[in-house]
Amino acid sequence: MENSTLIKFSNGTDTWTDYSVEYKVASILLVILICGVGIVGNVMVILVVLTTKHMRTPTNCYLVSLALADLMVLTAAGLPNITESLFSGHWVYGYAGCLSITYLQYLGINASSCSITAFTIERYIAICHPIKAQFMCTLSRAKKIIVLVWVLTSLYCVMWFYLSDTKEVVFENAVLVTCAYKVSRNLYLPIYFTDFAVFYVIPLLLATVLYGLIARILFLNPLPSDPKESRRNWKKESSVHGNSRSSSSSTTAASRRQVTKMLAVVVILFAVLWMPYRTLVVVNSFLKEAYLNNWFVLFCRLCIYMNSAINPIIYNAMSQKFRAAFHKLCHCGPQRSEKPPTYSVALTYSVIKETSNGESPDHYTTELDDIRGAAEELLPERKRLSFKESSIACKDTLATA
Repeated sequence: MENSTLIKFSNGTDTWTDYSVEYKVASILLVILICGVGIVGNVMVILVVLTTKHMRTPTNCYLVSLALADLMVLTAAGLPNITESLFSGHWVYGYAGCLSITYLQYLGINASSCSITAFTIERYIAICHPIKAQFMCTLSRAKKIIVLVWVLTSLYCVMWFYLSDTKEVVFENAVLVTCAYKVSRNLYLPIYFTDFAVFYVIPLLLATVLYGLIARILFLNPLPSDPKESRRNWKKESSVHGNSRSSSSSTTAASRRQVTKMLAVVVILFAVLWMPYRTLVVVNSFLKEAYLNNWFVLFCRLCIYMNSAINPIIYNAMSQKFRAAFHKLCHCGPQRSEKPPTYSVALTYSVIKETSNGESPDHYTTELDDIRGAAEELLPERKRLSFKESSIACKDTLATA
């Protein structure tokens, strides 16, 4: 995003005009509010995933990558907006600040788009191709993909070190230092339209197609059968155990629908909130004199900041696990053990048996949580025994006999 000063023309000569008091107050307060909420929220997302073991899932890893990108946008793009309003458009960060801040702006923007694309593809594979998901949607693979995303976007954005520069703009009544582009507007257009296509149009088209396929599976057709779930059904030992597994499967399906809805909302807001700024730049590309109304440009920027700030609010509103983790981080709720407890011998044995085939136990965290929820519904008042407690009880019974 360009940091250059908006110039007003008066009587055919270039005359610098200070921002109005109303504009300064509104821009500073709104940017501080949105960026403050966004920075706190994204930091909390990163902390809850890193400090809570059962939150370390492939999808949440992509959300951590998105939170890092959003933090970069809020700090590199949002905070300089405050100084721009305070100093009436004068660039105060110098030549090094111009290059580094411009680089970080585009890095955060591009990395956030790639992170959204990554978790969209991950959800598609997990829902529509559950057999492939067993070895494709893993925690280790997600980490490798995230590293690859940041390496590629970092290399791609290196060009902004060579395209940005500080310039002195001389007016009749003032001289301002601005952070602008070295190349002319015509030479910059191919670069912008490449960014526009690769990091906005293509991700949205891909997300539209993939979420359409996901919706067809989740909401129109039954959930594809999991091979492990099929093996469980073959080994039903009693009607109680069978009902427990059926409840667990139903809970898993509902959980997947809720997670998919939450991620779809993130994508939709990404499309809507970035549209004003993208549209402004596209329209200005075909105008001889760019439309740069101060208030409309501020509106476009605030939409971008809101896109980076609103995601943690969505997670809190639509994900019970994130909401509980946020409360625990703030010490607002009861402290729980990070490791899901064992609720019954039969259910725990089934999960351990399925995870003993050489596969990563991290992949089954969601299923453990779903079984825990099902057990709480079916056995609300019954004391649940772990393996160790069951063994001790059996030994005591034999001793007395």
